[in-house]
Parts: sequence; C-alpha cells; structure tokens
Amino acid sequence: MPRNTFEPLAHEIYTLKKQLNAVILAHNYQVPEIQDVADYVGDSLGLSQQVAETSADVIVFCGVHFMAETAKILNPDKIVVLPDKNAGCSLEESCPADKLAALQRTNPNFWTIAYINCSAAVKALCDVICTSGNAERIVRAAPKDKDLLFVPDENLGQWVMEQTGRPMTLWKGNCYAHVEFRRDNLLQLKQQYPEAKVVVHPESLREVRDLADVVASTEKMIDYCKNSPAKQFVVVTESGIIHRMQKECPGKEFLCTPVFDAMRAPTDNCRCSECKYMKMNTLEKVRDCMKRLAPRVELPPEIIKRARLPIERMLEISARPIENAG
Repeated sequence: MPRNTFEPLAHEIYTLKKQLNAVILAHNYQVPEIQDVADYVGDSLGLSQQVAETSADVIVFCGVHFMAETAKILNPDKIVVLPDKNAGCSLEESCPADKLAALQRTNPNFWTIAYINCSAAVKALCDVICTSGNAERIVRAAPKDKDLLFVPDENLGQWVMEQTGRPMTLWKGNCYAHVEFRRDNLLQLKQQYPEAKVVVHPESLREVRDLADVVASTEKMIDYCKNSPAKQFVVVTESGIIHRMQKECPGKEFLCTPVFDAMRAPTDNCRCSECKYMKMNTLEKVRDCMKRLAPRVELPPEIIKRARLPIERMLEISARPIENAG
C-alpha cells in the first residue's frame, strides 16, 4: 500500500474493493495517486482486454465516459462506476451518432472502423472498433472490397493510412490535448536535448509525428522506453503517462513536450499537456463512487447488443498471431 499523504484514502479504497469484489482500472493518463491504487493501469486496448476477462462484480473505471461504456457493453450484468460522470472526450463529442449514420447512408459500401474514443451509440453503428495500439492491424484485416470509413480521429486515421497504404475516408475529429503539440516546440526541445529519443502518440498532428523516433500508443511507448538503450526521452502525449514511465523505467529521464497555450503571453506560452477530462477523476471521487456505487454507467439493451459485436471483433483480431492478422 502506498505510504504518502493519500494513504488513509488508499486504505479505505482497498477495504471497499474487497467488500465489493471490485476491480479498479485506470488509464495511463490518470493522476499518480489513482494509478497507484489501481489493479491495472494501461491503454485502451489493455483496459478493454482486462474488462473482457474480469470476474469482479464491480468495475471501477478510472478514465473517461466512453471507456466505462465499453466496460458495460462487455459486462452488462456487472456494476460499472465512473468516478466523475462528466469525464468526457473531445473525440467522442466530435462524432454524434446521427451525423455518422447520415454519412454512412451516402455510401452503402462503407465499412466503418471506429476508434474506441467514441460513444456506445457510435460503436453500435460500426463494423469494428480499434485503439491506437491495434489500429494498423485492424485496418490491415479489413475487407479488401470495402470502402473504409475511419472515425472519429483524423490524425490517427491519417497515420494508419501512411502505415498501411489503405485509403480511407476520415471523419474530421481530433483530440484537443494532442493537437496542441506543435512542430516548433518539439524542435526546440530536440535541440535542447539532442540525445533524447522522441516518442509520439499517433493522435498528434503529422508535423509532430514526422519528428518522432517512434509513433505509438501509450502502452507501446512504455515498452519502447523500457527496451531502448537511451536514457532520455521526449514524450509527446498527455503528461499523466510520465508517472508510470518513471516507475517502470528507473534510471531514465522523461521530458514532457510543451504545448502552445494561447491564454499565456507570447514570451511564456508553453505548458505541459493535460487532458481536462482525465483529470476530473480524483482519489476522493474513486472512494465516493465505490461507497455509493454511483455514478453508474447504464446503457439500453439494444445498444449493448449492437455495440458488443464490433468490440468483440476487435478483440478477436487483436488476439490473432501477427502473421494471420490480415
């Protein structure tokens, strides 16, 4: 159990977890104290796999709303709670289900691939789900005779097209926290730390991805930093991941990439990237949602039934040996 100023809260959470037969899942962008009490910390793919396999009665999802919805879709008979019900996502908001359905009607040959950062209603309209960790594999496995529609992140979609050579129609959506990274800021940091390796999330702009030593999901970023002989890394994603990187890669240094901040003066216009939605969750809210078993994530049965199929298809494709992935 962690010994710090949050120890009394952490002890209370551990006690509640045993009483409820609960599992606590946390995304890599959660605050350090939440990561430290979680049973599993990971990216969207790893969290989805954990959710699909859990035997817990209660799932405490420390992330954002669409992640908790995914847990409910895969575990309709379990209680799923989210510490803050307002923890949303700019990508999810960019792609309303009715507008997606209208676009799909313009081309009956569309085969829709949805990045997991979308609502359950959008998932229910799609053929397969992907994460940043498996998007390339999912696209390679897509039917060759279909016109691919990729929603809602245009930057991830563009990167996948670069990797696969497969043309796709891209939805015009993005992660507000990742598009704040700019080429000039990263170049300045590279000049300051010339020996550092640059690891970039594919939700970033192409001008930033082009400067990377590796473009990868958060989980693959961590694997790269573990296995690289380099001792210094420039990290181009939400700064919450630094906590886990420091824990799992002792002796290595991780540098947050500054992002442009229009609210600051031109001479002092940089700050670290934080997702305001991910940071809505706190350790106190984790404790409180376990005490009240609320706020709960509930979904209509028909949405659960329809949305489950593309998620299960994703998990099945991801589990295949690489040579048979398509």
